Amino acid sequence: MFLRLLIVLATLSVILGAGWLALRRPDIPMERLEQAYANSDSRFLVLENEGRLHLRDVGPRDAPAIVLVHGFSASLHTWEPWVADLAKDYRVVSLDLPGHGLSGCIDNSKIGTQQFVDAVDAVVRALKIERFTLAGNSMGGHTAWAYALAHPQKLDGLILVDAAGWPADADDQKDSPIVFKLLANPVARSIMKDLDMSALVRSGLEDSFTDQTLVTDAMVERYTSLGRAPCHRDAIITMSSTREGRIAASNETLAAITTPTLILHGEDDNLIPASHGKKFDEAIPDSDLKLYPGVGHLPQEEAVEDSLADVRAFLTRVTAKADIASTETVPAPQP
Repeated sequence: MFLRLLIVLATLSVILGAGWLALRRPDIPMERLEQAYANSDSRFLVLENEGRLHLRDVGPRDAPAIVLVHGFSASLHTWEPWVADLAKDYRVVSLDLPGHGLSGCIDNSKIGTQQFVDAVDAVVRALKIERFTLAGNSMGGHTAWAYALAHPQKLDGLILVDAAGWPADADDQKDSPIVFKLLANPVARSIMKDLDMSALVRSGLEDSFTDQTLVTDAMVERYTSLGRAPCHRDAIITMSSTREGRIAASNETLAAITTPTLILHGEDDNLIPASHGKKFDEAIPDSDLKLYPGVGHLPQEEAVEDSLADVRAFLTRVTAKADIASTETVPAPQP
């Protein structure tokens, strides 16, 4: 009887091992990913520490600038609906954060908010953009408000789109999508790291949209493929396993933000509840909150027209304010 049990267990181990090996997926060389996901507007910035960042810089050179920062495991592609419209009248810069999209990793042991803030600052300095509006979605929103605290003198405006940063309570953790629950488990992380993640990626994206028809095969393929860039899986695992280097949102911390702020949030966001958007609005002194009924975590993709209308109105206001401020600082000509 005992021998038979051992044989059954050994057989199951072989089957599970074979299944695990069958589901393993190797890294995809960055050259292949660039052929698939870069375009004629793509540029690559090599940093002093040998990091390499992918960015796109479009629109009139002399127009007011807006910089767009994506969220966790995403890429600059999430902003394409906004870029197509805003680039008619604004200089629009979008970038892939370290360990995401077509950007390489810098130091995964230090990956997090501060590294992302430094990456944004490296991009605007390289492009010689002295003042701009900064917009970020989810983790990119966390980066954006952290940047506003670190470099307020560089910003005309701040746009937080379903931004992260508030500590999650028990209800938030209970309702989080299955992919994030798995990433929060160290055993599951170690098993998942090298496996085919396309099914979980699709599930996570479907949780991000209220209108799940927006989750296409091409979108799932893009997220999955870019997640297999060299070192990117290590970056995602590291960010999922530690909270070091993150700045927690609080009323006291956010009260120091002096930049005019627009807060956009989908009311049906399953990842970051709309109540967090309301918290940002209450904590940031000069802020305006727009909620979108029937919209999930990515208003820039799911509520394109409504979010763009709000963004354009905000940009008009902060640009006018910046123009007045610059005029007031110019000395009057001497008679």
